Amino acid sequence: MAERALRGTRLGATSYESDRDTDLAPRQEVTFDCPKGHRFSVPFAAEAEVPAKWECRICGATAVTAAGGAPAAAKPKPPRSHWDMLMERRTIADLEEVLAERLAVIRGQREAAAGAAGAAAAQPRQRRSA
Repeated sequence: MAERALRGTRLGATSYESDRDTDLAPRQEVTFDCPKGHRFSVPFAAEAEVPAKWECRICGATAVTAAGGAPAAAKPKPPRSHWDMLMERRTIADLEEVLAERLAVIRGQREAAAGAAGAAAAQPRQRRSA
């Protein structure tokens, strides 16, 4: 058994297999053009969907395919405000009902605080002796 053991190998080390007698998957080379003038190619599988944009290997800018040019720009969505999103979920009648409930809670808290302050003012203060 000692004769067959591989010594000096570890996880992530180079493989001892060879590429002889193996067929690689069919590939296609896609060329990309960077807006800063760089041109590079990336290998893809033949059946893979080729992206229209790719990050430039040299400068990191967004490059586009040399054959396809720039992709069509998508329509931007109009910005939605908080009020627009609220109106998608609630009606005006619902909002008035919620407002009335919250105002009743706040008024109840104020009355409770005023009652507690009045009761504390009615009691005489006691002095502490040193």
